[in-house]
Amino acid sequence: MEFLLSIRPVLAIAVSLAAAALILWLHQRPNLRDAISVAAAVLKFLIVISLAPLVLAGGTLELSLFEILPGVDFAFRADALGMVFATVSSLLWIFAALYSIGYMRSLNEHAQTRFFAAFAVSLSAAVGGAFAANLFTLVIFYEVLSLVTYPLVYHKEDEESWAGSRRYVVYLIGASKSFLLAALALTYQLAGSLDFMPRGLLAASGAEGWLLSVVYLCYLAGFAKAAVMPFHAWLPAAMVAPTPVSALLHAVAVVKMGVFCMLRVIFHVMGVELMGSLGLGIATAYLVSFTIVMASIYALTRDDLKARLAYSTVSQLSYIILGAVLLTPMAAIGGITHIAAHAFSKITLFFCAGSIYCASHRRKISDLAGIGRRLPWTMAAFFIGSLSMIGIPPSGGFVSKWYLVLGSAGGQEVVFLVVLLFSALLNAAYFLPVTYTAFFEPEKPGAPGLVAMQEVRESPMVAVPLMITAALSLALGLNPGFFVSLAQLVMRGAGL
Repeated sequence: MEFLLSIRPVLAIAVSLAAAALILWLHQRPNLRDAISVAAAVLKFLIVISLAPLVLAGGTLELSLFEILPGVDFAFRADALGMVFATVSSLLWIFAALYSIGYMRSLNEHAQTRFFAAFAVSLSAAVGGAFAANLFTLVIFYEVLSLVTYPLVYHKEDEESWAGSRRYVVYLIGASKSFLLAALALTYQLAGSLDFMPRGLLAASGAEGWLLSVVYLCYLAGFAKAAVMPFHAWLPAAMVAPTPVSALLHAVAVVKMGVFCMLRVIFHVMGVELMGSLGLGIATAYLVSFTIVMASIYALTRDDLKARLAYSTVSQLSYIILGAVLLTPMAAIGGITHIAAHAFSKITLFFCAGSIYCASHRRKISDLAGIGRRLPWTMAAFFIGSLSMIGIPPSGGFVSKWYLVLGSAGGQEVVFLVVLLFSALLNAAYFLPVTYTAFFEPEKPGAPGLVAMQEVRESPMVAVPLMITAALSLALGLNPGFFVSLAQLVMRGAGL
């Protein structure tokens, strides 16, 4: 593996930090402020994607800024796993920025400058985590992301928003202050370092198995953004945020940071061999399988569209972890590829929910009868995103779930194969009725406070980004080579 010194990972992080400062400075010039958001998003993606050729060739770009403790640096590294997360988050920020402008202006939302500034810093934290070279740097950006998304969650500043944001902070900050700090301290004590290693930092520590298991469980509980039950309640509570924030939380930055951190722990802190020998892989697989099924059942019972999407996210995130802990090459490739597949489709679904709300103020699925004829592009995009979540070709979700199925079958893990197939049926049961209701049920008189159906119109500024992200979901299904190649590099380094 070729290691090169490069400042580009740091530049990718700095772009949106600089954009946040400019956004605050230009608070009295909204057109220029919003243009800065889009321009910074494009520049960030170009910097990130410029790293791809070297990483795909098996290289790694590194930069250490300063030493904190012996063996602990504040350092950055662009490798295959980091490129998956960084590419997804930086690419989708472009469309999230465009969508947010249309959404916030359509509803004449207050505090738009604070919103866009916090949004930009959130993406800096996400890419900072993606390019972190060690656990110390990763946790710093993990915590920054929790703090900077807090004002986004309470953006509406009503009683419901304050309650939801408090639960959000208690779960994420509380888990990290207790479990995560303990895990970091134990890892440093056992290994004398916090650097990520290809075969696992703790693999050669010589520690007792029970102690290593405790360390792993502390990481699993501490990285609560992964939303594994019972550490999931913050995620539905955060639905009080505006829809662009929900898209950020559920598709791009926050939840993906959680599962990305767990993949780092599984592959580069514990290591595949250690996970297998201690039985941690199979134990985690049962836990996330329970999460997949139960969250899908919760989603099936929710009439509020964003709440249904929130529980869907809880379920879909555990697919990613399941792919990793099955400890087979095919399943791991499926889990890593699902980071992108879920991101493209879930951001589309949340964009659609926002488009529906902007046009009609409708939130409940039971109020959407006939709305597909008024919002045809929005509901067509919702249907495409649903296909990906279910795993129907040619969507991106089919590719990742196909690898997961192959990995389960190849590892002779029939239980998890059944879980994957049963959860696909549950996904169809809670997604397809939304499209059916929108297109095939007759229009109903709107309840008080809702826009009359004959007055519902699509906003191009909102509809165009969601159509593009729906197209990206299909494009990933037709040509998944980029993310599959990165996943294969991760597997090669991990020894699978």
